[in-house]
Amino acid sequence: MNLWLAIGLMGAGTYAIRLSMLVFVSHERLPSAVRDALQYVMPAVLVAIILPAVLYVGDGASFDLSIGNERLLAALVAGAMAWLARNVWLTVGVGMGALWLLQWAG
Repeated sequence: MNLWLAIGLMGAGTYAIRLSMLVFVSHERLPSAVRDALQYVMPAVLVAIILPAVLYVGDGASFDLSIGNERLLAALVAGAMAWLARNVWLTVGVGMGALWLLQWAG
């Protein structure tokens, strides 16, 4: 029981710390450098999540940078869409569509 209480308290504390930045700090009061840096948080998190899944494939999770890697080709298509459209959700949708199409074709 003490373990679950500790986990719950730590989760509530972590949530409170993150929520405090949203509730108590006004967007206008942040320095412009911080506001500019926060624009890159979502793309950086998406890259950190997606890149290992693109480059490490197979049962043994081996590094695959070959042209036969469908995930890599779909990621290149998604990267081109991101550069052209500058829309995260469109990029994810086009990338997933390209991956499904490549897996179906190959």
